[in-house]
Amino acid sequence: MRQLKLVDKIMGTVLSSLTKGYNRLFGPIHKQLLLVIGVLIISVGCSSPASQENTEIRKMINRLAPDYADEFRFVLVPDSVDFFELESKKGKVVISGNNTNSLAVGLNHYFKYYCNTSISWYANDPVQLPEELPVVTHKIHRKARVDKRFFLNYCTFGYSMPWWQWRDWERFIDWMALNGINMPLAITGQEAIWYKVWQQFGLNDQQIREYFTGPAHLPWHRMSNLDHWGGPLPHSWLDHQLELQKKILKRERELGMKPVLPAFAGHVPGELRSIYPEAKISKLGFWGGFEDAYRSEFLDPFDPLFPKIQKAFLEEQTRQFGTDHIYGADPFNEVEPPSWEPEYLANVSNTIYKTMTETDPSAQWVQMSWIFYFERKHWTNERIEAMLKAVPNDRMVLLDYYCENKQVWPMTDSFYGQPYIWCYLGNFGGNTMLAGNLAEVDKRIENTFQNGGDNMNGLGSTLEALDVNPLMYEFVFEKAWNGDNMPLDQWMRHWADRRCGDKDDKVQEAWEVLLQKIYKYPARLGQATLTNARPSFNGSGNWTTDPHIDYNNKELFQAWELLLEADNNDRNAYQYDVVNIGRQVLGNHFMVLRDQFTASYKDGELEALKRTGQQMMDLLNDLDGLLATHSSFLLGRWIEEARAMGADEAEADYYENNARNIITTWGGKAQSLNDYANRSWAGLTKGFYAARWEMFVNDVIESVEKNESFDEAVFFDKVTKFETDWVDGNEKYNSRPVGNSNQMAKQLLEKYREQILGK
Repeated sequence: MRQLKLVDKIMGTVLSSLTKGYNRLFGPIHKQLLLVIGVLIISVGCSSPASQENTEIRKMINRLAPDYADEFRFVLVPDSVDFFELESKKGKVVISGNNTNSLAVGLNHYFKYYCNTSISWYANDPVQLPEELPVVTHKIHRKARVDKRFFLNYCTFGYSMPWWQWRDWERFIDWMALNGINMPLAITGQEAIWYKVWQQFGLNDQQIREYFTGPAHLPWHRMSNLDHWGGPLPHSWLDHQLELQKKILKRERELGMKPVLPAFAGHVPGELRSIYPEAKISKLGFWGGFEDAYRSEFLDPFDPLFPKIQKAFLEEQTRQFGTDHIYGADPFNEVEPPSWEPEYLANVSNTIYKTMTETDPSAQWVQMSWIFYFERKHWTNERIEAMLKAVPNDRMVLLDYYCENKQVWPMTDSFYGQPYIWCYLGNFGGNTMLAGNLAEVDKRIENTFQNGGDNMNGLGSTLEALDVNPLMYEFVFEKAWNGDNMPLDQWMRHWADRRCGDKDDKVQEAWEVLLQKIYKYPARLGQATLTNARPSFNGSGNWTTDPHIDYNNKELFQAWELLLEADNNDRNAYQYDVVNIGRQVLGNHFMVLRDQFTASYKDGELEALKRTGQQMMDLLNDLDGLLATHSSFLLGRWIEEARAMGADEAEADYYENNARNIITTWGGKAQSLNDYANRSWAGLTKGFYAARWEMFVNDVIESVEKNESFDEAVFFDKVTKFETDWVDGNEKYNSRPVGNSNQMAKQLLEKYREQILGK
């Protein structure tokens, strides 16, 4: 009120002066015109740097680095193209940009290239800055090369995020903004919307909740791959996720993002048949080796029920979550449609789009192109073209899903003119393998900018899980901005500096080895170090645990050794790298020991068999100990977070069982996706993987002692029972780090030096 009175007083004085002056020179002035002039003068006079501040970025810096917040200024400058500028003025770091998202990218550029600081996507990882903020010696200007920066994959919500609370999401959304992501997939909480919709269409509580899968398996339910598995979903989950999604969307929008919400693509509960017997509902194809009882059901888009469901869902979703008019819908992901006729596919596509726009005339459809690569034998160009051209141009956006391996845009005449986003995948199932073809990704992105057509309007990532290789994702999103196209070796030196907090020649040399020797090959479906595979004499037990590497493990050992010469570095990112690279070194070496074990079995050399078997078990125990030193590699944290979702003990047990299931057996006893989500975590390595290998080693030794052949069929049944029992178990695992990463890594480096290098 005091401010308003002061403005009134000033305004009165100004008006009085203007009136007297004007009347003296020109005669009476119109009172309303004089008032407008006065307001303009007051507005200009009251304008100050503080009024230009962006409040959402101010809140972000207070979350990430509260002790430094007063040393930053954030200034909004209107522009039609995303950009940021960075400079030092009057003892402040001044970041200017055209919107909140651009300002966040500018802040991250300062963190990375001036403070040598990596901001992790995990809430448990600290933000570590130098004591004094460095000065920006010359103005930095960067402009976005593309409008859209997409992130996430349906699968990420099952392999990494199912147990996240707001604290986890808050940091992760900050990370997305810092990396310029403005188009995140946002599918949390949709079951609460569907619950209300299916009630409107006559289903009861039990029918609806049994239709849903367990929490970690919901991505595959949402993609129409799987129904019922692990249900019924508790009410507490529906309520919790509904409120969580509201917070997620609010923050994403505050930070300049347009979240991609779901739309109806035809997936329905089979129980609708009993209420609408005339509805054209059919089962989709088998998926993932699951039994018929878990197959998804599909409502023909030409059925009169289809637009009614679409309308009900979009209206309820908008009422709860609002909308940015961008919707994800994938009707036939990894399942066979009712017909392969191009005309049918075109009609399905057109109908889905029309039912969206009948409710939201501004709707834009986002669709994965994964199936066009993954099931290329079915998805011919004729079928793809029919499906894409059935939607008006610019109203569908395609995600070119796995571009580091196979780009779809060159196969389809740049998606026949529909806008598309070049995406890096880089991780399947959360497999903790060092993987990423950095130079090839660089080359492909630049080629797409040059030759991918005017309809290429975005960069993104469609990773299935968050666990490893963070450099690949930061690299891809930097490519979305001009001025950052530095040579790879220079980029990697900067990366090395911010992993350890300062310039260190040995750390830079380690990352140069990783660039030249290791990060040359894309992530593949079904990767794992052999430690995580079902025990066998040869191969890797299942397609989901292929341990093949294209480099020499001695080269990776060299990088690990160089990294560890940066003595006593306490930077969290550095310690993560020490564990992550060491984990891969030991995991690779395990295959050498297994092959020696197999050779000893074939030769009937009992003592060598026992000696090598002991070495295998020692390595698994050592690996578990190394993993236990860092919070990013803990099974106990995964289980603890799952149990925390429970409203009571019974629900906590339910969530724990689901959490154990997804990362091991995935879909039940001896199912084809067994170990698909394998990962080298402390607790999982010792309590699950090592236990399987110990059974194998002991049974093989016993068979040789008895002069009998090892019965692989009997062992298969035995290990399958163990896996099922483990999923149903409740033994405890550490949820907090134990030990010092650097010290443990150095001990193991020396212990395994001779075995790996042969010196």
